Amino acid sequence: MTPISNAFVRAEHASLSERFYPLKSFVCDHCWLVQLEDFETPETHFHADYVYFSSFSDSWLAHARTFAEQAAARLGLDARSRVVEVGSNDGYLLQYFVQRSIPCLGVDPAANCAKAAWELRRVPTEVAFFGSKAAMRLREQGGTADLIIANNVLAHVPDINDFVAGFKILLGERGIATFEFPHVLEMIRNVEFDTIYHEHYSYLSLLALEPLFARHGLRVIDVERLSTHGGSLRLYVAHDDRTDVLDSVRQLRREEAQAGLDRLATYETFGHRVRQLKRSLLRLLIELIEAGKSVAAYGAPAKGNTLLNYCGIGRDFISFTADRNVHKQGLLLPGTRIPVLAPDEIARRRPDYVLILPWNLRQEIVQQISQIPDWTGQFIIAVPEPVILDSRGNSDND
Repeated sequence: MTPISNAFVRAEHASLSERFYPLKSFVCDHCWLVQLEDFETPETHFHADYVYFSSFSDSWLAHARTFAEQAAARLGLDARSRVVEVGSNDGYLLQYFVQRSIPCLGVDPAANCAKAAWELRRVPTEVAFFGSKAAMRLREQGGTADLIIANNVLAHVPDINDFVAGFKILLGERGIATFEFPHVLEMIRNVEFDTIYHEHYSYLSLLALEPLFARHGLRVIDVERLSTHGGSLRLYVAHDDRTDVLDSVRQLRREEAQAGLDRLATYETFGHRVRQLKRSLLRLLIELIEAGKSVAAYGAPAKGNTLLNYCGIGRDFISFTADRNVHKQGLLLPGTRIPVLAPDEIARRRPDYVLILPWNLRQEIVQQISQIPDWTGQFIIAVPEPVILDSRGNSDND
């Protein structure tokens, strides 16, 4: 049982109760889509007080800039083109198309993110949940799109069929849709169980998605492997009359089959490794606390809340966590009630150990904290197995 991962608690509400929900993942032995039980509507997660803003990560901005440059060159995008991003957040990505004078539109259900996108980056954004009806409206208003981007949003929709149907409607005749998401194969390989939380309704593979796209008249024509979020995929999807499917698609099909994504035993083994990681992390933290060491955390990501709540790690282990996102500072983590403070608190309090919760940003965070003068503390990474790093981010195994 865990709370909603981004349902941060205001300090004045610290004495009030929270809602906890079962967090169980299931795999369909027919289509091999990994899914959660559906307890809350999307409106519960994405609203005017949504606290996740993409632009607070320097490495993620660099990733977005690189994609914009590559996509513009690959597709020949210019002032006559139209780019739409679904789940555009605060304009972190579309700003780079705006800078190139390429017409674009963001679609995002969080009004505060849409407001920031326009006011800070001049990215026009429609506040809406995307699906077939929204796609039809956008097509009637501005025509089809040459590029539709869906970065880390496909997993966030409960009705994945209606969502994909919207891409069929809005995509231009020779257009491309790109879908970027954490690869379930890497989640299993690297025990990245903390990417499982209520905001993510499904966990994705090419094996599960190709039949889904085909059902809606779409086809995967290319695949890129990415290092983001512990190992992601970027699928290039077109209308199903395209026959120029690259070998990268066939290679990934073979790899997923060889890894056993179509066998239940693969998922059962993953569950065993998750429980083993929990015990190892708790043993490590107990040893440190009993030795009189102080432990803080860095980051307040949704994945961190899954890790802490599942492992039962609260304020008796972690005194505070630090995060650059000013919208999270001053709040309490859901479930554990660990306070979220500004990053300069690490320099002021100088904990002996810092547990990095967004481990996918490990290098960026180590670089930030290692600049603190005379700080000799160490880092802890929990995934794929608990390990201690020195103040420069090196482990004994490096």
